[in-house]
Amino acid sequence: MLSSLPSFLRGFISASVLGINTLILCIPLLAFSLSRFLIPIKTWHKLCTRICIVIAECWISINSGWMKLTRPMLWQVEGLESLKKDEWYLVTCNHQSWADIFIVQHLLNRRIPMLKFFLKQQLIWVPVIGLCWWALDFPFMKRYSRAYLGKHPEKRGEDLKATQKACEKFRDVPVSVFNFMEGTRFTDAKHKQQKSSFQHLLKPRAGGVGFVLGAMGQQLRTLINITIVYQEGVPSFWGFLCGRGDKIRVKIEKQAISDAYLGRDYSNDEVFRDQCQHWVNEL
Repeated sequence: MLSSLPSFLRGFISASVLGINTLILCIPLLAFSLSRFLIPIKTWHKLCTRICIVIAECWISINSGWMKLTRPMLWQVEGLESLKKDEWYLVTCNHQSWADIFIVQHLLNRRIPMLKFFLKQQLIWVPVIGLCWWALDFPFMKRYSRAYLGKHPEKRGEDLKATQKACEKFRDVPVSVFNFMEGTRFTDAKHKQQKSSFQHLLKPRAGGVGFVLGAMGQQLRTLINITIVYQEGVPSFWGFLCGRGDKIRVKIEKQAISDAYLGRDYSNDEVFRDQCQHWVNEL
């Protein structure tokens, strides 16, 4: 246990292990992913996909290791017992710190299918991590603004088709799609600027969820709704690496997703957009 060390030293150790962990495991991850293009055998493709997921789960487990070493882990967690690894899930969480991602990954690793984020297409160019996301089949979304569609009406529906194509490989293998409905981290300044009606949340954005539900058809039947409360104040990412903000409460709730939200076109169906926005506001 390293929790007795000075906080800056714990931060240095955590950051070092995280960096080394990422750089080392990205090599076999990319090698197996690229081999899918070199060996045109479907069985091999499926095997490589499973191996890539195992590598990613090992990456998360190693991160859990430095988290356990650098803090006493005074976490109160409820709702883990009802999760299964052979189901499809839509996962959402309130967003206050980059630490949120590591906390959610630590708690859900190997309890449900590996979390996959819908990412903007430009993020594939992020050094190292962008290639890792690509190797793990994270779907990269191409979104058109309403202004762009107004000038190019022939492009209507193309973004949904691209998303559906990216999700085709998820139809036969269970997956957990992760989305921060607030779209960005909560801060008092953003909360004030938005004039959000929620005390502890920014205004939720329904677009990402609407696209996921439209693209994934009938697979996504269950929502996992996660709430993280930092009882000693929200830590920065560096503060989290240093072991600060350790008194955390996490509530995990499961609920069914209505058939009314599945397989619809968020871009062109105004009624569905309103229904989806109302639903996430209620959540």
